[in-house]
Amino acid sequence: MAETQIPPAQDAGAANMVQFAIERIYVKDLSLENPGSPQSFQLQEPPQVEVQLRTRSEAIAQDVYESVLTITVTAKSGDKTLFLVEAAQAGIFTIKGVPADRLQPVMAIHCPTVLLPYVRETIADATQRAGYPPVHLHPINFEALYAQQVAQQQSATAPALNS
Repeated sequence: MAETQIPPAQDAGAANMVQFAIERIYVKDLSLENPGSPQSFQLQEPPQVEVQLRTRSEAIAQDVYESVLTITVTAKSGDKTLFLVEAAQAGIFTIKGVPADRLQPVMAIHCPTVLLPYVRETIADATQRAGYPPVHLHPINFEALYAQQVAQQQSATAPALNS
């Protein structure tokens, strides 16, 4: 699969190159609910679409990690759910030469960024197969989401440190 060589951190002890390789990308879970059909196909107003995402990563072997990007798309008209699609797109990544304190950003930013185009395609295909126009997800800036999450965690622990 794809492999990227990244220059190591700029410290004197860094002798190895960082290696980031995609071993496998796959759909881990896919769920489609179409409870409003066939009546939902008769509606004239566009539905309200809500998108939620979750990411998680875990080590599965030395220097090998599974990352999962789960996206849930819910379309409603008023209080009625027209359809709900949840796709968990996963990947197995080999990541070598990254210091432990820098591994979390790699797992939270780079792995989901790789998985996003695949889950976008899965969501679009599932909504189209449900009888609706395909839902095309907007690009997601995982770096900004990670920075926001870190800032929230720091602000949550700051009051405890000042007490």
